[in-house]
Amino acid sequence: MIFLDVTKAAGSRHRSGLVRVGTRLGQNFDLAAAAVAWPVWDRAVKRGDWFLTPELFSESERPGFTAFLEARPCRFAGIFHDAIPLKHPHITWPQSVARHPEYMKLLSRFDRVWAVSEASRSELLGFWRWQGIETVPPVEVLALGADFDGAPRTSTRKPILPGGHLVCVGILEPRKNQLFLLEVCEALWADGLKFELHVVGRVNPHFGAPILARLKAARRKYRGLRFHAAASDAEVARLYATARASVFPTIAEGCGLPLLESLWMGVPCVCSDLPVLRENADAGGCVAVALNDHEAWKIALRRVLTDDDFYRRLSADVVTRPLPTWADAARTVLRGLHGGGS
Repeated sequence: MIFLDVTKAAGSRHRSGLVRVGTRLGQNFDLAAAAVAWPVWDRAVKRGDWFLTPELFSESERPGFTAFLEARPCRFAGIFHDAIPLKHPHITWPQSVARHPEYMKLLSRFDRVWAVSEASRSELLGFWRWQGIETVPPVEVLALGADFDGAPRTSTRKPILPGGHLVCVGILEPRKNQLFLLEVCEALWADGLKFELHVVGRVNPHFGAPILARLKAARRKYRGLRFHAAASDAEVARLYATARASVFPTIAEGCGLPLLESLWMGVPCVCSDLPVLRENADAGGCVAVALNDHEAWKIALRRVLTDDDFYRRLSADVVTRPLPTWADAARTVLRGLHGGGS
């Protein structure tokens, strides 16, 4: 039996990437797994079972978890997302910064681990080496699904519509870099280019308030700016349906689900030129732009918005390139847990 850890996801009102991973994997496991939450694991699992967690955890948050792990009542598998709290502590929730080293150390005691990208896999293995941890589980890459809402993939090129709008999906926080994007768009609006920018995401309670205030102030000046707080999947899908492109100027990611999900909806993506994003962007339909290069981003967005021939080529790439699904991800995990490798 596979017991899927949903301790945080089950009670979350947010559609974060981490919650998405647990939710969509569970849906595609179907009857192969049972959802469980702390502290019932020690009473539910038996030797030979698997405990699989896509969540973040620590002993302080789940008292008794370390003893549970050391007792080995079952086999343990984890999904590792990223080392962002260690790499960017100044823009990460203090609770996450405090938790992350212990979390990454505990993963070294698991029987197997999947990382959500090659970049995150390298970060985890590097951390273990840095900590002098010699005995570690196998770590393989798990390609996350692009089909965020379960709807069929858009298989036709987007039509060339007059005007057009951009969509930026992600929690309002410094890491997602919405203020940089706003500065670039303000420069384009000042040049007379007409388009809309739709910023979608909940507000980070620790870092998001100044970003929200800046968006509200800009909204009074620029009619093309819209903010959608904590939009539902249905609302996000509606925005994608008429979007010219998505924009993803992020500073750091574990995988970059908004890029994949945009492509699933048939929408090209203009993204930061990060190695982790290039893992998915290089297959087509994306424009990777140097991180925080104002002029390069201005040129790239202007081209996507105004060069119809270029846009047609991008759109053709979007609908013809391969994309991973959550069913694929679930099969990869199930094969691994049942001894069939990745």
